[in-house]
Amino acid sequence: MTEPSATALPGTAPAPPARLEPDAIDVAQDTIIGMATSAPAAVVAITLASLAVTADYGGGATLLISAVPMLIIANAYRRLNMWNANSGASFEWVGRSINPYLGFLTGWLMIAGYVLGTLSGVEVLGPSVLAVFGSSANSQWANVAIATAVGLVMLVIAVIGIRITARTQVVLAAVEYTILIGISIWGLVFVLNHHAGTVPITSGWFSPTGIGGKGSAVAGFLIAVYSYSGWDATVYVNEEVKHRRVNPGRAALIAVALLAIIYTLAQVGLQGVVSPKAMAANASDAMVYVAQVLGGSSWARVMALALALSVIGTVGTGIVAGARIIYGMASYRTLPEFLSNVSSRFRTPVPASLLFGLLVVALAWVYLLATSVQNAFTSVVNVTGLLFSIFYVLTAIASMVYYRRRVFSGVWDFLTLGLLPLGSAIFLTWLTVKSLMNAPAEERWSMAGIVVAGLLLMLVARFGLKSWFFQTPLESDPGHVLAKK
Repeated sequence: MTEPSATALPGTAPAPPARLEPDAIDVAQDTIIGMATSAPAAVVAITLASLAVTADYGGGATLLISAVPMLIIANAYRRLNMWNANSGASFEWVGRSINPYLGFLTGWLMIAGYVLGTLSGVEVLGPSVLAVFGSSANSQWANVAIATAVGLVMLVIAVIGIRITARTQVVLAAVEYTILIGISIWGLVFVLNHHAGTVPITSGWFSPTGIGGKGSAVAGFLIAVYSYSGWDATVYVNEEVKHRRVNPGRAALIAVALLAIIYTLAQVGLQGVVSPKAMAANASDAMVYVAQVLGGSSWARVMALALALSVIGTVGTGIVAGARIIYGMASYRTLPEFLSNVSSRFRTPVPASLLFGLLVVALAWVYLLATSVQNAFTSVVNVTGLLFSIFYVLTAIASMVYYRRRVFSGVWDFLTLGLLPLGSAIFLTWLTVKSLMNAPAEERWSMAGIVVAGLLLMLVARFGLKSWFFQTPLESDPGHVLAKK
């Protein structure tokens, strides 16, 4: 935010600073933004083979069970958004209910998670686009050109406005989800008809430990929790959603529920189409390979199209969500204040959008061209799911702290504001600790580096930028009936 110009003409009031466009999108469009950020087709492409092997064909049950804590966390977001609908979301909620310094670190983890989550699509974007046209996926400069073009186009759309962003995401999602759901149903019918080479459905498919109890439930849950990350993007555009205090939270709940259905259908429908040996041999492109087995090279290209659209969509929503987190933090001068500026023409946070979008494109170049650092980049990107889990836990705790006076006011509040968020936070914390314990040293150091960088930036914000956020008095719900707006 900037001060009024000192050179304003005498007798004229300075124009108020531009704000994000209110009431620009509805709950359905917001839901699509949350789902697109999770990138369903891309996630299935990455996790199909690993979840089938890890959970020993119990991946469907694992995904459904993992949806429960995610729905509870999404409800925590919903309740906190009813208190304060601001683009900074968990940054503000944690900072104003628990501790401002912890709030800043939460915001930093959100930014880091969205940068790395958006960047993670680079690995599959180029090859999936090239596969649609039957071209070689090994061309380095072709992959760079595709990543750059997609990044810049989606950045331009994000800058132009939230309305065109939402409409673009709806079109991309309609094609992507139709392909993914259609081929998943085809695969399920294929398995149920006992075609040669398929893996028959048994009772083990309905257990998180899989066939004969040989699967690893813990490892399966780690993969499943990663799959859901990103639905919270529905909340970061809350200032632009109709009924900003109510609809973003509803969109989060709907997004998680729909993702659970899509992920479970895709896992159950596609994992048994080919033998375990064939699935393992084609683990890097399992989803496209299964489509080829079902319908030949033409349907493999169709599935590759769904994958490409999924990554394109998540790049676009990643820029939008990441920019609004930055904008929300900069509004409190915890980041350079110019990042809180909003274009009076487009009603979008243009400086924050340019910073986020160009940073992702630049990192994509480094990842794709500097092969010597690809392993280091991969180690950093691999902790993306953990970053999301951590700020999901902090948000759940913030909801309990802010609404603590309501927890014992009735059975329903005890469950939804106390016991269930606590249980979900413990579950995600346990998974995060287990993941870090089993992670390679490089990934643990990557996580430590992200946290240390956040602490350094916090010192800059506190003593360099002299942000007033760190003097914010703590707030809590007084325990009266929630006001609905």
